[in-house]
Amino acid sequence: MKLLNIRLEVMQTIEKSMGGLLDKYLKPIEKNWQPSELLPESNSPEFFEEITEIQELAKEMDYDLWAVLIGDTITEEALPTYESWLMDVEGVDQDGRNGWSKWVRAWTAEENRHGDLLNKYLYLSGRVNMREMEISTQHLINDGFDIGTGRDPYRNFIYTSFQELATNVSHRRVASLSKKAGNQRLAKICGIIAADEARHASAYIDFINRIFELDPSQAMLAFEDMMRKKIVMPAHFLRETGDAIGGLFGHFSDAAQRVKVYTTQDYIDILDSLLKQWNIDKVTDLNDSAEKARDYLMALPGRLQRISERTKVPEKQYQFKWIAI
Repeated sequence: MKLLNIRLEVMQTIEKSMGGLLDKYLKPIEKNWQPSELLPESNSPEFFEEITEIQELAKEMDYDLWAVLIGDTITEEALPTYESWLMDVEGVDQDGRNGWSKWVRAWTAEENRHGDLLNKYLYLSGRVNMREMEISTQHLINDGFDIGTGRDPYRNFIYTSFQELATNVSHRRVASLSKKAGNQRLAKICGIIAADEARHASAYIDFINRIFELDPSQAMLAFEDMMRKKIVMPAHFLRETGDAIGGLFGHFSDAAQRVKVYTTQDYIDILDSLLKQWNIDKVTDLNDSAEKARDYLMALPGRLQRISERTKVPEKQYQFKWIAI
């Protein structure tokens, strides 16, 4: 009960400055980009010509890269799960009256554009079995997921800091590879989504920095706990028709590794960047347990690096039901 009370006090303290944080990390709706700006206009004389170009370029995209793009789209569209999860965090007012609930709703509203944009692009591409993709999306929302955070805001914001950085990497790499393949529209789409993810990551990283200032020992222990469990991305729970929960993740992960969109090395690099951004080696006023947690965290990138060097990525391509041709 004492720890719960402290966490609530910390959340209430940060909440007092939430107005400024909302302005810093989110954009006014009327000034923000919208999916329609990045897709062919249906009333334009060039509409069908642009659709033909999208479909021709889609046919030329690398199979693994295309599979990763579809999987990323599905996870972006599972927002009902993410919003309901964050609205249940300790300190967030489920009735929507405090700054934290305003943050969750506003963050969700920005994120919602990502799935809308990617879904429409994939539909226009002509290379996606939309029914199979939609089945996977419905499964992901219906199944929900347990990422080991409970209702603890410390663990949840450590998770979202990591997760937003990871999605930034994934979308940014798809953008870069699409540009190299001559697909300028897809490169722009994924690049603008990646920029959103980077901005959101900065917000969650800021939240944890403030938590470290107010409750350093428990923040350190929460960080250690999440890294011992390993950060599980929403894609971990992907499945296709006939699969059990998570039945598709191995194939999706292998495809991402082969095309170097998101790799084991990226996981290590993100961890290393968070250690630096949260100044883990310089945090003061830690109790004995938290000091041991810090030792574990500081040594973890090196340990993971040694494991990574022994890991081999399967070469065989899996035939995703999502991909039509």
